[in-house]
Amino acid sequence: MEVYRAQLALFVLCSELLNYETFTGKYAVTIEPPVDTKSNTARKLLPSPMAFTLINRTTRHSVFAKNRFFFSTKPYNSQILKLSFSNEKTNYRMQISLANLLQRYGFPPSQLHSFISKNQFLLNSNNLNDLDKSLSILLSFKITQKSLVSLINDCPGVLDVQFLKKWEVGVLKFGDLCLSPLVVRNFLELSRRFEIDPDGVFQTMKVLKGLGFSEGTLNRVLEEFPRVILMNEGEVCRKIEFFEGIGISGEGIERIFSFFPGVIGFDVEDRLKPLLDEFCHWGFGEDMIRKEIVREPRVLSMELGEFSRCLELLRSLKCREPIKWKILGEGAFRAGFEVKLRVDCLCKHGLIRREAFKVLWKEPRVMTYRIEDIEKKIEFLVHRMKFNVDCLVEVPEFLGVNFDKHIVPRYNVIGYLRGKGGLGSEVGLKDLIKPSRLRFYNLYVKPYPECEKLYGRFSGGEVKSRHPVGLWKLFKPPSYPESKEDVRNMKAFMETLV
Repeated sequence: MEVYRAQLALFVLCSELLNYETFTGKYAVTIEPPVDTKSNTARKLLPSPMAFTLINRTTRHSVFAKNRFFFSTKPYNSQILKLSFSNEKTNYRMQISLANLLQRYGFPPSQLHSFISKNQFLLNSNNLNDLDKSLSILLSFKITQKSLVSLINDCPGVLDVQFLKKWEVGVLKFGDLCLSPLVVRNFLELSRRFEIDPDGVFQTMKVLKGLGFSEGTLNRVLEEFPRVILMNEGEVCRKIEFFEGIGISGEGIERIFSFFPGVIGFDVEDRLKPLLDEFCHWGFGEDMIRKEIVREPRVLSMELGEFSRCLELLRSLKCREPIKWKILGEGAFRAGFEVKLRVDCLCKHGLIRREAFKVLWKEPRVMTYRIEDIEKKIEFLVHRMKFNVDCLVEVPEFLGVNFDKHIVPRYNVIGYLRGKGGLGSEVGLKDLIKPSRLRFYNLYVKPYPECEKLYGRFSGGEVKSRHPVGLWKLFKPPSYPESKEDVRNMKAFMETLV
């Protein structure tokens, strides 16, 4: 027992020594408290085995983090620690230098950490001059800052200085084509990914130019669908022959490629011809189909069967006739495409296609609003009102009412009452939108006079007459004096009727 007490005292003494600032860290100190297996005294004094490993002063706070301890006076080998610390210091300096260089060329600070962590190969070079030259060459192509950042993020390999020097010479060949900086940016990315030299890209450009495309159409195609440079001349010619086969003129074909360049990548047999057959299946003539394709080339972006589903929705609508006339005002073909655009808009904000079709069927007024107005309402719903976009499935009326006259005034009233604690219970989206104007006024505006101004001209006390006072007098028919002769004539006329 005495031996154990002496060992325990040594353990406590060493533990106290660790708290001194004069600890030099030259020795590794590890301690294990002894355990009396018979009396189990140590477990009574110390609830759990205490252990620590200490190398220097900076790590002494972790003394109770491990389970077993030993005491040793052997000198600690600090060479490994110094080498590791030196490497970390060098790596940290390289990261700082790289971050400063990228920031100097417009790279946003918020993306620096993730970009450097994903591209550690940029830290392997001890000389940042090559990277500086690469960024200078990229700027010489007159690429916008936003496009430059996206290019480096999407394809960091373009920072290879040898690769860019080849393109610096190759871009001079495109001088006569007047290509936009965005086209050059797309060329650099595809050339790096698929290992295409500038001469190969230049030959493809000559082929496209020889097909009769104007400079504006050529730039538009290369900006929106740059993978056209990976296609051969025959693939592009097959698309042109298909449109010529259905009676579209050269100007119409150029308009199609300009407004919807992605059509160049569609297969004729598997995509374009079946879509044309689907249009004919619904009773549309070739003249109308040709006219609608030239008018809105994006109708060719519809998947097979999507157009049929849109028309089935239109046929099953149950709404007032004025709304249906407004939806079908430009024809069923155009209306079907407008349904597709609104479905895509709702899906872009988080709904699935089945839910998007359900919203449009429940609230047909959505199809009378522009896409910009629908997106404005959804952004207000999510970011300002803090509702989930899934609420639109239960309350589709939110998209069918006027934003400035219906949604905003009611939201302002509810927000004011919520801030003052005037709401007995939480008001959901359904309670906010569905009540009529009079019911909402009686529930939330009338009891609180200060809400009259928030509710605007829709409050009960501010509804104004359409016409000025006294205007009815102008519509009163003029009166004429009656003579005795007029009275006799009226009596004679009435006697003939009897």
